[in-house]
Amino acid sequence: MLICVFIGFSSGLPLYVLLTLVPGWLRSEHVDLKAIGLFTLIQFPYTWKFLWSPLLDRFAFPWMGRRRGWMLITQCALLLTISLLGGLLPATDMRSIVGLAALTAFLSASQDIVLDAYRRELLSDAELGLGTAVYVNAYKIAGLIPGSLSLVLADHYPWPIVFIVTALFMLPGIGMTLLVQEPAIPAGAPRTLRSAVVEPFVEFIGRAGWRQAAIVLAFIFLYKLGDSMATALATPFYLDMGFSKSEIGLIAKNAGLWPSVFGGLVGGLWMVRLGINRALWLFGAVQALSILGFALLSQLPADRLALASAIGFEALGVGLGTAAFTAFIARTTNPRYTATQFALFTSLAAVPRTLINATTGWIVEHIGWLDFYLLCTALALPGMVLLWWVAPWNEKIVTRDT
Repeated sequence: MLICVFIGFSSGLPLYVLLTLVPGWLRSEHVDLKAIGLFTLIQFPYTWKFLWSPLLDRFAFPWMGRRRGWMLITQCALLLTISLLGGLLPATDMRSIVGLAALTAFLSASQDIVLDAYRRELLSDAELGLGTAVYVNAYKIAGLIPGSLSLVLADHYPWPIVFIVTALFMLPGIGMTLLVQEPAIPAGAPRTLRSAVVEPFVEFIGRAGWRQAAIVLAFIFLYKLGDSMATALATPFYLDMGFSKSEIGLIAKNAGLWPSVFGGLVGGLWMVRLGINRALWLFGAVQALSILGFALLSQLPADRLALASAIGFEALGVGLGTAAFTAFIARTTNPRYTATQFALFTSLAAVPRTLINATTGWIVEHIGWLDFYLLCTALALPGMVLLWWVAPWNEKIVTRDT
């Protein structure tokens, strides 16, 4: 579980740099919302990471192993690229910012491939629910660095210092990589590049059948669509509502910490008792309802209590939903092809965040914040409907432990 803490933190930090710190930085430098919305397209590596995931499944570094070697390389590279971002000026260096941010996204997606594989190989099926909840908690806590501490620092220090301080928080993950042990290679793991590319897809389709495989993939795409869109422009939304960067850093972000921790830990314990299927139903309902807090906030004056309440409810709902969803994805993978199958499923889940979220700035400017969040709530429902087929309420799942 302690390893899951470090894995979650290391995975979440670079993503939240791209999702919260960079948009807040650009908005404070008077970049318009349409450009910031389109900026999310640099996150395409999260959508397409399954294309190079077989390389990470197949090839290993002799001095650290198949997982730890790739973990160390990506983490050190992320520390460097995040540090360099703040030295650029949005007014004159936008192309360089886009290029460096895209490289950061590629390295972050590559780190996620190997961290997800390591976590799946570390946890037994019986530990997936709680282990995933711990991971999601640490993932969310990592978001407080670029989304809270960094924004507070930005009110007192220049942006280059802010990005360097943010990048240094990659060091705990690097330390973890140096200390943990390499997991055992499962029987039947790919020994050639061809087997690493072909066999994971053949195994998944053969196990589920074409129809069920398509339904599972549709569910993975849709389950997080609503809340992903709702949080795409969170920092610009708070700024437009009249809150200062310090208020966003100290109130908006920290208000989500304890509900997220509570929801993640209690959700993980509930999953032990409820099972992943029922957790997807219950936590998904809370996740969808939490979006309405933003809709209400958009109609109120700049009130700190209302801001804290909306953020807290969102953190609880999305934290619960993410824990159950990530545990479902992990359960769906075959340990022989962990990196490739996990990358395929999480890539599909990232499509809304990278492609559809690019339209959020345009949508907000045409329909306003209230209708935007009502739309996000409606888009959370199709994924819930597919639960009838992918995670029936009373279905008993036979795991590799049983």
